[in-house]
Amino acid sequence: MADDWRTDRIGTALRGENPTVLARLPESFAVMGDVQWLPGYCVLLTDDPGVTRLSDLPRPARLRYLDSAERLAESVEVVCAAADPAFRRVNIEILGNTDPFLHTHVWPRYEWEPADLVGKPVWLYPPERWRDPQTALGPQHDRLRAALRRRLAQSSAVTST
Repeated sequence: MADDWRTDRIGTALRGENPTVLARLPESFAVMGDVQWLPGYCVLLTDDPGVTRLSDLPRPARLRYLDSAERLAESVEVVCAAADPAFRRVNIEILGNTDPFLHTHVWPRYEWEPADLVGKPVWLYPPERWRDPQTALGPQHDRLRAALRRRLAQSSAVTST
């Protein structure tokens, strides 16, 4: 699979060409993270490539986006807790320092993480973690991906009734 989708994550999601998309949510797309050294890492992407920060959205759209972030975070929490008894919690971050579009990181955290990092921001992990081909998103994550899709679909059914 070509990596061209990485240069236009939102455009390819809108066209159905982004392979990391788990679900379409209000104002957003839930996607699996490119790296999975913390299994279950996901990102919520805005569905409007012109939106660079949360405050760019009108208040009703902003609240829908934040509700989608909560739904993704809860799904990651439920799925990761079921998959690994060492699951601790979920960290939710809207940073926007590198990518020029609104997105929210949803990081599962685990007891098995190194003691010097388990209570600190994920961004303090060594740079090699971000490029390790052993933990890059791939077919080995299909079960986790399927579980996240199911959970997101269930959360959609609950909120739409």
